[in-house]
Amino acid sequence: MTRFLKTALTVLAVTAAPLAVGSVASAQVSGIATANPTLAIAKTKALSAAYAQIGTQYKSYFDQIDSRNKTLNGLRAQLDTNNDKQLTQEELDAAVKAKNPVLQTIQAEEAEIQKLQTPAVMAQMFVVEGIFAEYGNAQQKVVSDKKISVILDPEVFLYAPSQVDVTNDITAALDARVPSVSTTPTAGWQPQRTTVALHQQLQQLLVASARNQAAQQQQQQPPAAQPASR
Repeated sequence: MTRFLKTALTVLAVTAAPLAVGSVASAQVSGIATANPTLAIAKTKALSAAYAQIGTQYKSYFDQIDSRNKTLNGLRAQLDTNNDKQLTQEELDAAVKAKNPVLQTIQAEEAEIQKLQTPAVMAQMFVVEGIFAEYGNAQQKVVSDKKISVILDPEVFLYAPSQVDVTNDITAALDARVPSVSTTPTAGWQPQRTTVALHQQLQQLLVASARNQAAQQQQQQPPAAQPASR
């Protein structure tokens, strides 16, 4: 969990790049439609701008997390008895059985990383909750504009034409209703359970998107020049 949050926070802090939205289908949707709420929120301009702001606001925290993760990787390497750079459950069990003191140091480092992550994570969840609060209204506007009777999850469909997907339309409606959102939680604020779940889904989606973009950029790079044969 710690490593996942670290990856998500670092990717969002460094890139804070909006997901590719694509063009909104111009054809009118009638009757049944499909939408992905997580993707609709992930594509909003407010989320992209707010996450970029959080990345700047908590940069010193991210730097400390990077440093502690390097220390943590070194500690974990000490438990990698076969030196394959993979810490297996068997190796962890062996360390526990031997009461290896490195385990306590690892737990302490993980606890400190968690503390450093918490302010940024809370800020992100506050942003997510602020945007999601308007999701119902944005969806209703799309429903009314396109005369939709039912919106279903994309996974329900075995086949559907592209214009049936109104995710981008909902994103556009959210952009109009929530052009910006605060990154500072109000005093005593605690995220709702639905906010926590949605935030986790967004983190997974954004990290996957960033990895795909990085892979595509790597594929587009020209191959290294081969040395001339003699």
